[in-house]
Amino acid sequence: MKVFVVSQSGREIIKGGLDLHDSATVSDLQEAIHGRRKKCYPSRQRLTLPLQPGSKERPVVLNPKKKIQEYCHENFNNLTVVLKDLGPQVSYRTLFFWEYLGPLVIYPIFYYFPVYQFLGFKGDRVIHPAQTYALYYWCFHYFKRIMETFFVHRFSHATSPLSNVFRNCAYYWTFGAYIAYYVNHPLYTPVSDLQMKVGFGLGLVCQISNFYCHLILKNLRCPDGGGGYQIPSGFLFNFVTCANYTTEIYQWLGFSIATQTVASYVFLVVAACIMTNWALAKHRRLKKLFDGKDGRPKYPRRWVILPPFL
Repeated sequence: MKVFVVSQSGREIIKGGLDLHDSATVSDLQEAIHGRRKKCYPSRQRLTLPLQPGSKERPVVLNPKKKIQEYCHENFNNLTVVLKDLGPQVSYRTLFFWEYLGPLVIYPIFYYFPVYQFLGFKGDRVIHPAQTYALYYWCFHYFKRIMETFFVHRFSHATSPLSNVFRNCAYYWTFGAYIAYYVNHPLYTPVSDLQMKVGFGLGLVCQISNFYCHLILKNLRCPDGGGGYQIPSGFLFNFVTCANYTTEIYQWLGFSIATQTVASYVFLVVAACIMTNWALAKHRRLKKLFDGKDGRPKYPRRWVILPPFL
């Protein structure tokens, strides 16, 4: 079988094409491309079928697990594929580890070290119980996220663009320093004991619930990250499409109630907006996939992310 590899503009990338055996998979094709173009390792490759000029349809993305012949609709002896170089890639575990490590390290620096003296504050610093509990809560959350990254999460995509590491780290590390600065500030005024307990109590319940939601999502995927889309069910997923995002938002609401700083509420609003966009997209995708037609199950009526609002 002959496979011709072209760019999005139609230029032939590998002169003369590639000769593969008839039972070759798309993964074999990716390895063959890598053999001819060392820089373009498989996770950098996005292979699609060419579209007709002027077509507004989305190109068919080749599945690495499928055989190449499955995409040969007319001529089983040759196939033309379009190669897009996705650029340098990193694993999702690497991405999540670095974005979560920053807040886990940065926050305690403001609590334990004389940061504020270097910033010009000369008075004595009194550490309130709310600040200490906030430290424990914060570190538990990000330690939990790192452990989930390595031992719970299964990813549908093997890698992410390297640029996302810098973008995500800038987001998490900046907000980590921003919140830590105000919560641990010598002039910080704590809330009442009751409000602190209610806030951290709500947050802790949501953290545990969030962990259980991640376990449910893990079991929806095969160990290799595959398995396609399924309707999540059980626990809060019986009522909310993205219960993992719901518990994530409400756990930061608990933290904000307990610490009551503008910084924590700003982070809450920004994070809620980002996750709401993700949740709306996933909800629409699941409703489209599970429409009740042609024997497919119908997606049940549920809240999207923030009951009773959305």
